[in-house]
Amino acid sequence: MLNVECSMNNRSMIIKIQGEIDHHTSEMIREKIDKAYERYNAKNMIFDFSDILFMDSSGIGVIMGRYRNSSQKGGHVAVVHLQPQIERVFQLSGLHKIIHQFDSIDEAIKMLQ
Repeated sequence: MLNVECSMNNRSMIIKIQGEIDHHTSEMIREKIDKAYERYNAKNMIFDFSDILFMDSSGIGVIMGRYRNSSQKGGHVAVVHLQPQIERVFQLSGLHKIIHQFDSIDEAIKMLQ
């Protein structure tokens, strides 16, 4: 079961996804995040990956698209709580070069101010 929750803290939208990010779920995740991003008028996005056990290349596309949206507003994208298998996807894809990684949501919010 997939669940996507978006909340705000200052100008940063926190995105908590539970489930898998793959070609079956990526479009729904993308739509839900984009609607919330506009509604909240957020600047930064922080993805909480603590409940993500699998992500394929369509997940990379979800992250890259949100990175573009945020960059256009002068914002940043960060990730927290990457599981080892997801961290490997970030390393292999090069996402770690443009997406900030932090140990906690509080640290990410503080550093993205």
